[in-house]
Amino acid sequence: MDERMVERIRGVLADRDDVEEKRMFGGLTFMVGGNMCCGVAKTDVMFRVGQDVADAALTEPGVRPMDITGRPMKGMVFVEPQAIGDERSLRRWVDRALDFVATLPPR
Repeated sequence: MDERMVERIRGVLADRDDVEEKRMFGGLTFMVGGNMCCGVAKTDVMFRVGQDVADAALTEPGVRPMDITGRPMKGMVFVEPQAIGDERSLRRWVDRALDFVATLPPR
């Protein structure tokens, strides 16, 4: 697991009081309001952005469906670390995930 990426995501989410970290998918997942939002699994970064955003995002460089079991998870994507190498691009992806999670009921 990319600990540097975990720290970068922690930094983006640091001002929120509704974030919990859980070990999942062989890595670390950030839960917001009890809902999975984003995380780091091995060398990839996962974002839960919803189906519409995920479909559009798949055309961007370094983005692929989140597929751990042989069946892609709807509304979720893996983003290669190179595609979020600077803070602006990382924040953009985290914000996409936060926007989607805000549409879900808290758990």
